[in-house]
Amino acid sequence: MKNTKISVETGRGWLIKLVTDETSIYVTKRLLQALLTILLASALSFFTMKLSPGDYVDTLRQNPKISLERIEEIRQQFGLDKSWLQQFCLWLRQIITRGDFGTSFVYQRSVSSLLWERVPATLLLAITSLITTWVIAIPLGILAAVKQNRPTDKILQVLSYTGQGFPSFISALLLLFLAQITTPLFPVGNMTSIDHAELTWLGQMLDIIWHMILPLIALSMTSFAGLQRIMRGQLLDVLRQDYIQTARAKGLSEDQVIYVHALRNAINPLITLLGFELAGLLSGAFITENFFNWPGLGKLTLQAVLAKDQYLVMASLVMSAVLLIIGNLIADLILKAADPRIQLEDLN
Repeated sequence: MKNTKISVETGRGWLIKLVTDETSIYVTKRLLQALLTILLASALSFFTMKLSPGDYVDTLRQNPKISLERIEEIRQQFGLDKSWLQQFCLWLRQIITRGDFGTSFVYQRSVSSLLWERVPATLLLAITSLITTWVIAIPLGILAAVKQNRPTDKILQVLSYTGQGFPSFISALLLLFLAQITTPLFPVGNMTSIDHAELTWLGQMLDIIWHMILPLIALSMTSFAGLQRIMRGQLLDVLRQDYIQTARAKGLSEDQVIYVHALRNAINPLITLLGFELAGLLSGAFITENFFNWPGLGKLTLQAVLAKDQYLVMASLVMSAVLLIIGNLIADLILKAADPRIQLEDLN
């Protein structure tokens, strides 16, 4: 009996090690693929900017107070006097050797410091939206499937179709109009009040939440509507499967059939969508940030594009690509944890 116990424990340890090794190999492969993706994304953004007419120095020429000699000094300072390929290679080399993404033309500051100031605000908005969307949409999707073709289901379908008919920028415009007619109920602009520093830690947290209400609604509306419909459709499809009928025939309660057997299989496709959901939220956050003056990465990137601040634009796009890659990787790992039958190699 003792030998059998040792054998079982040894086998369990081997299995854990195998799963861990498989996950480590998969994560390593995905990270290596990510490096190539980031390189291509940065090259594409760089040469796209260069193909557009004008650069940052051209805007300086319109200022009569800046001499031509000073403009030429600025060109040499930022390496704009070199060929496109040389500029790109020098930028890559300083990232690899020093972790330096360059200096912003407009802000005259390190690009890295600017990004680290803005990324938390974007992630706060996007992740809060993601959590809010899933917490509300999944239960409502389940409710709609359980109450199929009843008044509750029809009302929820109308809400989902309405939500999908309003893109983020339309929702943002309508919410800005709402804020205008209900002022000062909903604040618009920035993520804190003027007296934010004087508040207690609880007051500061509530202040940020208060400023985040309208951007959060604008960002979550379309995602919520789509996720609710997908959850409803997936659960209805699973409930028609033979093994569900078998579970009912065995005398299991309807709650056990739905929440124990059906829901676990219905949720898997939604986990796959998690990475794409994060991608959509980040792109939507860029739009929402500009409408509500939210101090995030999207607003910074738009300002950099308009000013032809090339190093800031490239670093912003690289940071966005990194966030999207991480989001997709996390979604794959969660899917593997939720359904051990899935092989990580099949998710590539």
